[in-house]
Amino acid sequence: MTRLDAEEERIGTAEAAMPTVANRYDHILRGSDAPLRLWKAAVEDVRNGFFDDRALYWARLKLLRALPAEERSAAERTSRGIDFDWPPEGPAALVTGFDPFHLHRDIAQSNPAGLAAMALHGTTIAGVHIRAAVLPVRFVDFDQGLVEDLLMPVLRRRPRLVLTISMGRGQFDVERFPGRRRSSQSADNRGVRCGATAGDPLPPPGLAGPEFLETTLPVAAMAAVQGRWRVRDNRRVTTLRRGELNAASLADLAGETSVEGSGGGFLSNEIAYRSLWLRSALDVDAPVGHLHVPAVRGYDEAVETAVVEQVRRIVEAALELALRRGSGRA
Repeated sequence: MTRLDAEEERIGTAEAAMPTVANRYDHILRGSDAPLRLWKAAVEDVRNGFFDDRALYWARLKLLRALPAEERSAAERTSRGIDFDWPPEGPAALVTGFDPFHLHRDIAQSNPAGLAAMALHGTTIAGVHIRAAVLPVRFVDFDQGLVEDLLMPVLRRRPRLVLTISMGRGQFDVERFPGRRRSSQSADNRGVRCGATAGDPLPPPGLAGPEFLETTLPVAAMAAVQGRWRVRDNRRVTTLRRGELNAASLADLAGETSVEGSGGGFLSNEIAYRSLWLRSALDVDAPVGHLHVPAVRGYDEAVETAVVEQVRRIVEAALELALRRGSGRA
């Protein structure tokens, strides 16, 4: 019998705490096409007003728990929206979110970033078709190249926007300067820590590149979006030598060793860095970067609905400017 990992061990607790959420998709977890049916059902649910990302997370864990080890990787990718055909015609964009996390603190925790990605998937904004995926909060997946596997074919198709989203602080933050190194003491969803500290920040295995990169998102246009929360151009970083500072530019960070990028020292910052580094390596001229959305405690449908609506308007502002620039009108 395959030993359960830390995520799978929480399934029983989730079923007891919120059975209608944790068991919502039990009826579609059998059959070779279950991973795709699960993803489509969850996206359709959100589109029809079931504004809750948690049901997909718990159903996926139950699906994977029942599969042989050799079938799990493909099934997981499909149920996350990761394996897809890019739209054959017309402009397209990619938006990614994350699973719920900190579940060891609150089994009912939601992640409005994952919810926003699901809500935008398959929609058209400013004439651009949106594809979405929801990524795991696990170091091992990043170490094994999940971000690059997802983004490489997308970037080669010259998207109009690549926006990665995660749950963060008390407002929206467009993360200006992602850093290369890990330093967070937070455990991932399997209870794994990165092995680095603020005094000894470490780059992820095999990840080369400069200490800091700068987003290519249209930050001013995104920060101008009005709503329940302000949208901040976040330039706050931490370096070994200077500590915390608001960086004026990449030149201002020359010679520094990153401790935290503007996105922090965990996987939110890392996906921002990996996305921008891959964009540079492929020499793609596309708006790429990371948006932190306001944090929620547990689950709050009203707050998360408002978060998703403001994300939609932020994406629209980014795409409208990207399209104008692409047509030479700005």
